[in-house]
Amino acid sequence: MVFSSLSFLYLFFPLCGLAYFLCRNRAWRNGVLLAFSLVFYAWGEPKNIILLLLASLTAYLCGLGLERWKPRPGLRRAVFLVGVVLLAGNLFVFKYLNFFCGNLGRAGLPVSVPEIALPIGISFYTFQILSYVIDLYRGEIQVQRNFFYLTLYVSFFPQLIAGPIVRYQTIEAEILERRESLEDISAGLRRFVLGLAKKVIIADNVGHIAEIIYKGEAEVYGSALYWLAAVAYALQIYFDFSGYSDMAIGMGRMFGFHFLENFNYPYMALSITDFWRRWHISLSTWFRDYIYIPLGGNRVKKSRWVLNLLAVWALTGFWHGAQWNFLLWGLYYGIILLVEKLWLGRLLDKCPKPARWLYAMVLVLVGWVIFNLTDFGQMSGALGMMFRFAPTDWAKVLAADASIVKGLLYLPLGLVFSAPLLPKLRERLPKDGRAGTLVLAGENLVCLGLAVLSVIYVIGATYDFFIYFRF
Repeated sequence: MVFSSLSFLYLFFPLCGLAYFLCRNRAWRNGVLLAFSLVFYAWGEPKNIILLLLASLTAYLCGLGLERWKPRPGLRRAVFLVGVVLLAGNLFVFKYLNFFCGNLGRAGLPVSVPEIALPIGISFYTFQILSYVIDLYRGEIQVQRNFFYLTLYVSFFPQLIAGPIVRYQTIEAEILERRESLEDISAGLRRFVLGLAKKVIIADNVGHIAEIIYKGEAEVYGSALYWLAAVAYALQIYFDFSGYSDMAIGMGRMFGFHFLENFNYPYMALSITDFWRRWHISLSTWFRDYIYIPLGGNRVKKSRWVLNLLAVWALTGFWHGAQWNFLLWGLYYGIILLVEKLWLGRLLDKCPKPARWLYAMVLVLVGWVIFNLTDFGQMSGALGMMFRFAPTDWAKVLAADASIVKGLLYLPLGLVFSAPLLPKLRERLPKDGRAGTLVLAGENLVCLGLAVLSVIYVIGATYDFFIYFRF
């Protein structure tokens, strides 16, 4: 089930909200959220819910062990290591075992490739569980003694499938002490509608541009349209993933939870360092706090720091999928960040902002080509075409697939709303008094219009999948 499906919009979410607000007791409300979250996850593949529950049970028992054996550091450390190995091992088996066995087999070793299906959302909920265990071991949070509440944290349906990666410490107090309000419900609903519109109006339509170009003959589309394909995919993945995050944050707020932001207009970045402060914030901060800093971060000698940085970015790339292109993508960014931190960053600071922005966006677009195309032959061909300055045969482009025109019509919309125009406009508008009331009424009217328009798009949609579901 996806947030942009009619079954979710007209059945699952209304029933969940109705059942939730009919309950007056906090424990019952949490029970409603847990029950609906488990149904949500089991909707597509019911057997995978067993893995989620076993992972939650592992974290729960590990947490109790860490609390019980505080006076015995050696035993406590052993419990921690066992928990981390079991949780990380579970992710490795279901996400990477096929990949490694397949590569060993292609290398000539007598290794059979197991048929293991990837459970949806396993990367996200595993990282959430690991953050709970690690933070508990560090003494930064209190142990959760109620298994059902810990399972609610792991399985809470708004962020279960594709993030953001919510740390336990972010909602630790809100599990029992949150207070829902009409203001939160209203703001959460507006945020949900905005995310839905991002997904079904912009992402799903601009995404067809890259699909059409990469399936066609390179010589027909030429360099200009290969750059256009990179731009289209960049907009598709941004509006798809940030749209999902908006919907998750909005729904969480409606139920009284306040998740941290996951995107901050990344295509306004003036360097690659700046880009990764703005893109998928929950993932980049997770790797920083749980991998990079424990390895020593930048507090070690330079050779070790370089190794730390590249290792973290190799893991960041590989986290996205068991494909060599993701590893290459991670190392690509690791090397660029290394160069920026060593010397290029100081040079960029002296350049005008338009030049810095252009530098960042060219590198980001190249990165998205590496990320998008798993076939290295197709990837190298696409990158080569982008820098060959080959002409475009527009007559053959339209003859090959005229539906590309539809995607092109949505491209300006994506470009405009990838900039922080709405927040800046909101800052200029009055917030108090009669004028503020009129502004709020106008926002609600726009939100209603977007909701109606989004539903129309959902009804006519032929594409209903979030990119990050496969991670």
